[in-house]
Amino acid sequence: MTNQNPFRYFKTSPEIIRLAVMMYVRFPLSLRNVEDLLHERGIDICHETVRYWWNRFGPLFAREIRKKRISPPHNYSNWKWHLDEVFVRVNGETHYLWRAVDHEGEVLEAFVSKRRDRKAALIFLKKLMKRFGNPHAIVTDRLRSYGAAMKVMGNSVSHQTGRWMNNRCESSHLPFRRREQAMLKFRRMGSLQKFASIHSSVYNHFNHQRHLTSRETFKLRRNASLAEWQQLSAA
Repeated sequence: MTNQNPFRYFKTSPEIIRLAVMMYVRFPLSLRNVEDLLHERGIDICHETVRYWWNRFGPLFAREIRKKRISPPHNYSNWKWHLDEVFVRVNGETHYLWRAVDHEGEVLEAFVSKRRDRKAALIFLKKLMKRFGNPHAIVTDRLRSYGAAMKVMGNSVSHQTGRWMNNRCESSHLPFRRREQAMLKFRRMGSLQKFASIHSSVYNHFNHQRHLTSRETFKLRRNASLAEWQQLSAA
């Protein structure tokens, strides 16, 4: 059975849809900013159309990116994970966005909860290890929920804490914070979880760590990422 084309009922070309979704998720732009930028390119759409496109195709694109990056065993590392959580206001209430990255800055998982107790940390760790397995080391801040959850799971030996040790994960929150400001916060917990998962996948796809490579290597990787993005959900 062949996969059906997800763009089959849309009059707009897939290239424009991919461009609009990429601009909205990857860059700190509002829906109306994307509408204006596309208008300058001769594409006349409404900002609500951009909202519909990223809600419809964002999870699909993120799922394809994760499949390509996780299927080969060498595309991610279980050597060291960095875990951290940040406060996020959802409709006036405080929620917590948990994030896990590896030693190279690859975002492994994003999870939203109403609390940051042992139960929430345990759910986050189980979800993370179910997808990636067990790491050699887990670095966190001094939040006691991590230690309590790892004692339950029996891997407290690999737990590491210390000053400045978790800066890699704390820095990974910055792109999301810029997107959160452009979106004027979130109104539902489900919307936060959905966007955080999509944003992390797109961030991984276009994150080439340009400070570690030469200009020529960076240009080659950037062109390859754009070419791969144009092939997402291709019939």
